Amino acid sequence: MIILSIFFFITALLYSSVGFGGGSTYLALMLIWDIPYYIFPVIALFCNIIVVSGNSINYIRSGNLSLKLLFPYLIGSIPFTFFGATLQISKELFEILLFLILFVAGVMLFIESRILNKSDFKINEFSKVFSIIIGSIIGFFSGIVGIGGGIFLSPILFLLKAGYPKQIACAASLFILINSVFGVFGQFTKDLVIDNFSKFWLLFLAVLIGGQIGNFLNIKFLSNKTLALITSLLVIFVAARMGLRLFS
Repeated sequence: MIILSIFFFITALLYSSVGFGGGSTYLALMLIWDIPYYIFPVIALFCNIIVVSGNSINYIRSGNLSLKLLFPYLIGSIPFTFFGATLQISKELFEILLFLILFVAGVMLFIESRILNKSDFKINEFSKVFSIIIGSIIGFFSGIVGIGGGIFLSPILFLLKAGYPKQIACAASLFILINSVFGVFGQFTKDLVIDNFSKFWLLFLAVLIGGQIGNFLNIKFLSNKTLALITSLLVIFVAARMGLRLFS
């Protein structure tokens, strides 16, 4: 558990640096460590909540919240996140979905790192219906595997140029936080053993500390472009590790 906690700490540090929670990588790590299948989606979602809560507060305090940007995606994502979280799927299907999600997310984050800090950043307007549909799709698949979905929303918003970088970071953090809460509610509709949470307190402590340090690094030291590149490479590495596990 100590080694796994160290990996959770590193994951929280890197992901919080770009406003994410790290849920997808927590899930992959727990699969590799053979944590009981029925419990780790909830663990990942709780870790998400711990990590992005601080980021969300900091972004809002800095005046980066754009409800116009965020709200349509939440309208679509919230019910579908809850619905997806209530679905029972086999461990084999779960692993395949998580592998695909990690790989696609890693590529999208890499593209995002190429877009960041470009001087010709121009905001585009999109219909609310389009935003709701995108939010619904992200929410559904996020609910199934137990992630917040910000790892998809952020690159999509950057590719669409739907907001300024800090607004997108704030939207992604709040998207993860709110979806993780509703994902937990959905997971609780299943036959879970809540008492087992006490065994994983070290993981929660690790992401709490890592998340705070990552947020500090984001503010003080590294550029968003560098952090997005580092995070994308981490996600692709974890996806490759899962792919070897699945197909070897």
